[in-house]
Amino acid sequence: MDTPVEYYLVLAAILFGIGALGVLIRRNVIVILMSIELMLNAVNVTFVAFARQQWSVDGQVIVFFVMTVAAAEVAVGLAIVLMSFAQRKTINADEINLLRW
Repeated sequence: MDTPVEYYLVLAAILFGIGALGVLIRRNVIVILMSIELMLNAVNVTFVAFARQQWSVDGQVIVFFVMTVAAAEVAVGLAIVLMSFAQRKTINADEINLLRW
């Protein structure tokens, strides 16, 4: 029996909502980065669900590129967090204002 695509879309919407709330509510930069990853994974679930429904591999190819960009985002984001922590001794997003002197 095939699982309906609506179940995957509901799961993706819930994951995206949790990620969006994490970005909007939390001030810890590491939690914000994890929330962005959660939102990217929700989009990946959507791509795979639609690709499976249409019997196409295009969704999996797009997911591969999204995962590549997400890995680069994690590497750059964690490097920025480590450098800002070394300078400011905090990872609170409200207290990190590196563009001001």
